[in-house]
Amino acid sequence: MSKNLLEQLREMTVVVADTGDIKAIEKFKPQDATTNPSLITAAAQMPEYQEIVTETLLQAKKDAPSDATQAQIVSVAFERLAVAFGLKILEIIPGRVSTEVDARLSYDIEGTVAKAQQLISQYEAAGVSRDRVLIKIASTWEGIRAAEKLEKQGIHCNLTLLFGLHQAIAAAEAKVTLISPFVGRILDWYKKETGRDYSPAEDPGVISVTNIYNYYKKFGYQTEVMGASFRNIGEIIELAGCDLLTISPTLLGELQATIGELPRKLDPAKAASMEIEKITMDKATFDKMLKSDRMATEKLDEGIKGFTKALENLEQLLTQRLRELEAKVTV
Repeated sequence: MSKNLLEQLREMTVVVADTGDIKAIEKFKPQDATTNPSLITAAAQMPEYQEIVTETLLQAKKDAPSDATQAQIVSVAFERLAVAFGLKILEIIPGRVSTEVDARLSYDIEGTVAKAQQLISQYEAAGVSRDRVLIKIASTWEGIRAAEKLEKQGIHCNLTLLFGLHQAIAAAEAKVTLISPFVGRILDWYKKETGRDYSPAEDPGVISVTNIYNYYKKFGYQTEVMGASFRNIGEIIELAGCDLLTISPTLLGELQATIGELPRKLDPAKAASMEIEKITMDKATFDKMLKSDRMATEKLDEGIKGFTKALENLEQLLTQRLRELEAKVTV
């Protein structure tokens, strides 16, 4: 009997679940899992995870000074919630979980470093080795510099919101553990810009990740490539063989339900023999390449704003929940 596409993909690529939904992770048994502010906010509103939210809020209130305001309690709980979900996920998966730094720090090197250290200290206090955690940071020049500092401290990073080769090269030269180039968001931009559809093989997001993968393998970079943000399984099929792919539960289900042959598309041996120009990356080159790529510029800005909005929504959700809990106590 033929294997399904998910089984075949696992033979050449590390499959990662792109969700904060613990039940979905239990179902598909990925090696790793990634979360982001939008996914955590969505999970925090699911009935089955109210206990995690309540416990996190109550513990934050208990640990806070007696004169702490609601906003101060929520701020502490908000940071702990991502770690709380991460700890639950790590009970299920054998590998690593990605936890994101506050997107509002995307252009703040020292703020990002400090926040990452706080997140890691929370995981370590819970008995989790830092080797099982990837700190997600936006792929701004400042974010990459922060990641470079963190990697030297043994804190491993996942550079997210990555839309161009300039970001990928800068991250690799900073010796970042892993990057997450966004396939679907690149496709979204081009579809809106051109008004046309793209087959998986000509998908601009697929082409972008393929170019990054080949560049890394050609020049021997150790940074891992994890394709992310997929819109259909066609994109995933075209990137079979990538180091890692982070995939939503819906698309994991489609792959599992599809029987057929899955040929390897990305191969380090093939990349090694390709004619690829090496680019020397510094801030001036980075800024120039970013400025000349309207898609990468717009999607980076949009992504940071989107994650910031999700964080603000989560803060509002936690504030409302705290008021409800406090009202119960005073009744």
